Amino acid sequence: MRTRLVLVLVTAAAAATACGGSSSGGGTDQVGTTPPPTSASGPATSTGGCQTPPSAQPSHQQFKGEPKLTIAPTSYTATIVTNCGTIVLTLDGKHAPHTVNSFSFLASKHFFDNTRCHRLTTSGIYVLQCGDPTGTGSGGPGYTIPDENLSAIKHNTYPSGVVAMANTGQPHTGGSQFFLVYKASPLSPDYTPFGTITQGLDILKKIAAAGSDPPGDGAPNQPVVIESFTVTKG
Repeated sequence: MRTRLVLVLVTAAAAATACGGSSSGGGTDQVGTTPPPTSASGPATSTGGCQTPPSAQPSHQQFKGEPKLTIAPTSYTATIVTNCGTIVLTLDGKHAPHTVNSFSFLASKHFFDNTRCHRLTTSGIYVLQCGDPTGTGSGGPGYTIPDENLSAIKHNTYPSGVVAMANTGQPHTGGSQFFLVYKASPLSPDYTPFGTITQGLDILKKIAAAGSDPPGDGAPNQPVVIESFTVTKG
């Protein structure tokens, strides 16, 4: 029950931010309570074999609407280079075409470069959340995309290795924020699953082992910055 209540709880201020984000592609994630504020630049320390995060700032680009659907209904590969190592994803362009198409578009614009993974949850659910150039949990690309592939989630559990969209708690409010599941997590099927982690799950587990501030759900103690994000077909 506690996990279920936490999943849907949003403060009034956060709800206002999230509603504003719906038109601007914000993605305050309901995979936990309101994300704690984090600095876009963040601390310059590192642990667990990670490198010191780069000092470059994200681009904060905004777009008028969802990009035209141009991808093929097939698999794509996302390569995420972080200061803690490279994470590789296989993206499902057949069952989540709008989501994968959006990520391909944003990656081509270098939208994710120099963005901080702003939230780590290590209690109840087990995810690292990234994709917000503001580092606050309420930023996005300026547009939203529809929910997809929700029937793929069985028994209200997101398995370890799944990549899924964050949202505002309302349908069809995904933007650019996504979460990486490093351990099976009990969640209602409200968050578009659009890929799987094929390399780097060990990296996520090391980041998780360093904990968060505040403990259980907050900014990762080990700063994680996406240095580059590319999407290729196949």
